[in-house]
Amino acid sequence: MDGGRLVNDGLNAHLVVERGAFRLDLELAARPGEVVALLGPNGAGKTTALRALAGLSPLTAGRLLLDGEPLERLPPERRPVGVVFQDYLLFPHLSALDNVAFGPRCRGVSKAEARTRAAELLDRMGLAGQASVRPRRLSGGQAQRVALARALATRPRLLLLDEPLAALDARTRLEVRAQLRRHLADFEAVAVLVTHDPLDAMVLADRLVVVEHGRAVQEGTPAEIARRPRTDYIAHLVGLNLYEGRAEGHLVHLDGGPVVTADRELAGRAFLTFPPSAVTLYRDRPAGTSARNLWRCEIAGLETRGDRIRVDLTGELPLAADLTAVAAADLDLHLGTTVWASVKAAQTHAYPA
Repeated sequence: MDGGRLVNDGLNAHLVVERGAFRLDLELAARPGEVVALLGPNGAGKTTALRALAGLSPLTAGRLLLDGEPLERLPPERRPVGVVFQDYLLFPHLSALDNVAFGPRCRGVSKAEARTRAAELLDRMGLAGQASVRPRRLSGGQAQRVALARALATRPRLLLLDEPLAALDARTRLEVRAQLRRHLADFEAVAVLVTHDPLDAMVLADRLVVVEHGRAVQEGTPAEIARRPRTDYIAHLVGLNLYEGRAEGHLVHLDGGPVVTADRELAGRAFLTFPPSAVTLYRDRPAGTSARNLWRCEIAGLETRGDRIRVDLTGELPLAADLTAVAAADLDLHLGTTVWASVKAAQTHAYPA
C-alpha cells in the first residue's frame, strides 16, 4: 500500500517475521524514484524489515512484490536488490574499482564490462582518482561512496541502506549526507533507508515510516511527521512536548493532567504539542502574565545544549523548557527548585488524535 493504495510499480510488501517473542508486522510500499526511511528506536524491527527485503530473513507470512514480481521465494543472490551495510563490508584485498565490479561479475557480466561500469560509477561518485586504492586507505566518506557504488553496480530495482552514515564522524557525516542525497535523487528505482537518526531521515527521505514494537505507528513526509508527532518517541526526536487528551473547543483536557488552552478549536481526542522554547519560567507565580496556561513545577534536571539550557520539569505538567544561559542564571535554578511555567495558547499546536 502507498497511503492506502496498492502500487503496481515499485515496492509492495507486507512483511511478517516472527523471531522468538518478537513479531514484525509491517506494510511497506514505495514508487520508483522514492526514498523511504524506516525510523525508530533500537529493537523496533527496522533491521529485521531490511533483512526480510534483502532475503536474509525469511517471511513468516505476508508478501513481497517488486515491480509486480514476487520475491519471497527467491534467494538473496537472485533478487534485484542492492545493499549498503552499516560497516560497508568492502573486500579489503580488492581495489575500489574491483569492489564495485564484483557484483556485476557475480551476475555474469564480462570482466571488461563490469570494470567499465564500475569506473563510470566511481566517476559519478567523485572517486575516479581512488579507483586503484584499497579500502584501508580510503577515508570514511570515500568508503561509504564506494559501498554505494558497489550496491548500484548491479542496477538494482530496490536499494537498501542500513544506517549508511553511522560509521562517520560528525563533520564527515554532514558532507556525505548531502552527497548521498544527491545520489539518491538520481536513483530511478526504490530506496529504503534504515536509521535511528532523525536528521538523516529528514534530509534523505521523501517519506518516513516510524516503526515501534514491530509495527508502523506513523507515516508521512518529514514535514508532516515533525509537525504532528503521534508518539513520545517521535516527539522526543523532533524536540516537542507532546500530550494527549480530550478537546472541547479551545480547551484540551489532558489525560491525567491539567486543562490546556490551545491554539485552535477541536472536538474529541486530540494531541497537543509545544516546543521547549515556548516555555517561560518564573520563580514566583506571575501576576501580570497574559499566558492562559500556567503550572507549578519543580526542576528535575538541567542540561547544557550549545548556548541553551534544557530544563526538565515535573509537577502539575511534566515538560521540557529551553532557556538562555543568562535567563537560567537570573532564575538561579537548581534541582528541586519550585518554579512556575507558562505557555501562550498561540504557541501550542492541537490536532486530532
